Amino acid sequence: MRTRTLGRTGRTVSVIGLGTWQLGADWGEVSAADARAVLDAAVAAGVTLFDTADVYGDGRSEQFIGAYLAEHPGHSITVATKMGRRAAQDPANFTLANFRDWTDRSRANLGVDTIDLVQLHCPPASVLSSDAVYDALDTLVADGAIAHYGVSVETADEALTAIARPGVASVQIILNAFRLKPLDAVLPAAIAAGVGIIARVPLASGLLSGRYTATTTFAANDHRTYNRDGSAFDVGETFSGVDFEQGVIAAREFAELAARTPAAQGLSTSQVALAWVAQLDGVSSVIPGARNVEQAESNAAAGSAAELGAEFTAGVTDIYDRYFREAIHGRW
Repeated sequence: MRTRTLGRTGRTVSVIGLGTWQLGADWGEVSAADARAVLDAAVAAGVTLFDTADVYGDGRSEQFIGAYLAEHPGHSITVATKMGRRAAQDPANFTLANFRDWTDRSRANLGVDTIDLVQLHCPPASVLSSDAVYDALDTLVADGAIAHYGVSVETADEALTAIARPGVASVQIILNAFRLKPLDAVLPAAIAAGVGIIARVPLASGLLSGRYTATTTFAANDHRTYNRDGSAFDVGETFSGVDFEQGVIAAREFAELAARTPAAQGLSTSQVALAWVAQLDGVSSVIPGARNVEQAESNAAAGSAAELGAEFTAGVTDIYDRYFREAIHGRW
């Protein structure tokens, strides 16, 4: 497993981390035993970054991680959680008092005195320009409640706003073969500022596994069923905002590109998709989710894949240009 520095945290993390939204909710039911098995498998495979949030299963995901940490003293795991979605998305709610309440709850769930990294969870854009918000986050650091803070954002413009702030350690953003806009300005700006980039939704909600067809269905409590129109949260979080049927076709082309790339031989389509993002300059870690041991092990293996090279990237760009650029590049 390759490692990189997570921006201004100074921490060394695995280039493939573990996103734990699946362990909380919104992807169908995952039992406590299955969640524990996923965490065990990920760490055994070299994963040292867990990403969670206080709203994943109303704290269920954080609690699973907290139990794991308690049973593994001396671990080398960095935990990044998120806050800000437990209240209405009104900028007036992003106050020091609420931040303290939210982080106190997360600290209890995780069983830690100081959280390694807390990220604002895709807040309203105006929050990212508020001096008072960053002052409050600095206070949490000074108090010892959190070691570092970052932001999770929906758009490239929001990422650039956050990167310009000296206290921001990391920015989490959707980045995958079907969402290339962060390559234009976000990654170069992050490199210049020393800010870490955590790439989420790296498989476009599973589309880039190449396993779906136009008739594939998902559980009723899976966001890939109920959020295709963005009625629950930003539609960009579901299939990266691309049309599902078109995404299935584009994913088939991506799989064909991988199959004819020498460096990708022996890798699954999912592993190629993860490896490509992890190999981008400026990306600190990629955080695919996993619902079972096999997925956790397969995802982690992408962290040691051979360099895919410029020709592969050109092929990715060609697919994006033909299928998605016009519809989504200007939106996020």
